[in-house]
Amino acid sequence: MDDSGLPPNWEVRHSNSKNLPYYFNASDKVSRWEPPTGTDTEKLKKYMATHHSASSQIPAAGGPEGKIRAAHLLVKHRDSRRPASWRESEITRSKDEAMTIIKGHEQKIKSGSVSLGELAMSESDCSSARKRGDLGYFGKGDMQKEFEEAAFALQPGQMSGVVETASGLHLIERLV
Repeated sequence: MDDSGLPPNWEVRHSNSKNLPYYFNASDKVSRWEPPTGTDTEKLKKYMATHHSASSQIPAAGGPEGKIRAAHLLVKHRDSRRPASWRESEITRSKDEAMTIIKGHEQKIKSGSVSLGELAMSESDCSSARKRGDLGYFGKGDMQKEFEEAAFALQPGQMSGVVETASGLHLIERLV
């Protein structure tokens, strides 16, 4: 067995169209974005950080007109629109528990002990974790309203406070 923490017959593959890793069962020919039931999530986190994380380089400014680039760290809870992630096949924490977790992340980032991108790689419930939380360029109308308003209000290099959307709780860092 490899060190990925996945159940037998499952492996991590890379989607060329989305530029993200996904999970594939070689015997059943089934693929999915979330880890399958029976995954050792701690092993998977370490495996993904080692084998499937993006480089720490962020390309220079100069994106498409009217678009910004941001990264985020997402903490989902059981009332999120889709209470599952690459880290957990079923998220059962309450919104209050998620708030405590994300506030802890916010403090670590503000203290300078870790960057949002570094923390997102192991702690974000979004598949963008593999890209240090980088969502790429987006314009108005591309994201959920609360997320968009918070992201566009930031200056490059600035991080938001906790932003609540139907997806969960976010910390957003504007990159460009």
